[in-house]
Amino acid sequence: MTKSTKDKRTSRRRFLKTAAAAGAAATVAAPAAIAQTGPISMRWQSTWPSKDIFHEYALDYAKKVNDMTGGELKIEVLPAGAVVPAFGLLDAVSKGVLDGGHGVLVYHYGKQTALALWGSGPGFAMDANMLLAWHRYGGGRELLDKLYASINANVVSFPYGPMPTQPFGWFKKPITKPDDIKGLKFRTVGISIDVYTAQGAAVNALPGGEIVSAMDRGLLDAAEFNNATSDRLLGFADVSKVCMLQSFHQNAEQFEIMFNKDKYNALPDKMKAIIANAVDAASADMSWKAIDRYSKDYIELQTKDNVKFYKTPDSILKQQLEIYDTVAMKKAGENPIFKEIIQSQLAFAKRATQWEQDTVVNRRMAYDHYFGKDGNSKKFG
Repeated sequence: MTKSTKDKRTSRRRFLKTAAAAGAAATVAAPAAIAQTGPISMRWQSTWPSKDIFHEYALDYAKKVNDMTGGELKIEVLPAGAVVPAFGLLDAVSKGVLDGGHGVLVYHYGKQTALALWGSGPGFAMDANMLLAWHRYGGGRELLDKLYASINANVVSFPYGPMPTQPFGWFKKPITKPDDIKGLKFRTVGISIDVYTAQGAAVNALPGGEIVSAMDRGLLDAAEFNNATSDRLLGFADVSKVCMLQSFHQNAEQFEIMFNKDKYNALPDKMKAIIANAVDAASADMSWKAIDRYSKDYIELQTKDNVKFYKTPDSILKQQLEIYDTVAMKKAGENPIFKEIIQSQLAFAKRATQWEQDTVVNRRMAYDHYFGKDGNSKKFG
């Protein structure tokens, strides 16, 4: 054997020995790598009682994400109060006490009044879906990021789920004129606090799960919450038999899905994409489910719970608009970002609502045609 051949064999043995050692090391390290890539769990809380359809919407969103990620991301949603009070959600998510949550931006009114512009007020003639269009395509998303940064909120926010116009409220007797509101102990939230206060009510802001008990104990004379299903499930019909429909105090509200920013930023890009697409899917599904459920409960509140519904008088609706303008102008003068958001919404609303009003046919004529003014038409029967 030549010296050259011997050197080649020695080098080959060294290479094989090194390769084997590296392979063994990789085999030992493999279980640790697998453990690090297991399912990511998130603990959330909603701002709603477990029996409210709003908590169901929160569960619906979590299920969409859990299903779409194939279990790689698992969101567990707890009801209001399980970890923090309903109004404490923003702080809890921002500090990482919770990984995320489901609520409404108006519940953060005490942190920054401009947050209420995502739903508390007349929406400058926009409905909730149009306000979401402004958020997505009219500059609202960037303004919300700026707004949360201004209060050092460590969150990523996804407004979604357009709500139909909310009732003026539940009362002991029908409200026929503006003076009927004066002196009432009333529950509402957001900028609506200022509006109802200016209308003469003594306002107490309470989360949804506390309203009915407060009315039952006489701490409230009247209250507004949201819709026929939530109001029925929460027991409003047990403490009042009069509900006034139509109002500008919350004409264009939507929900908010919120993540702790650090937890969200640590997610793979694929999961972030799923989260965003699940927001859109849940937004559409929520609006369809609302039509089905709210319409059923609207009928049952009348036929089973003996509730009487009345249209809010135009005199009160006009007063709401006038008061809102005064309140909003004052806040815009005090808060530059409030003014910036108002101006952005007005610019979008001017063209969006003109297009809508000119384009969309008034469906009341079709309703009267098919169902009659008393709702009992026999057409096609």
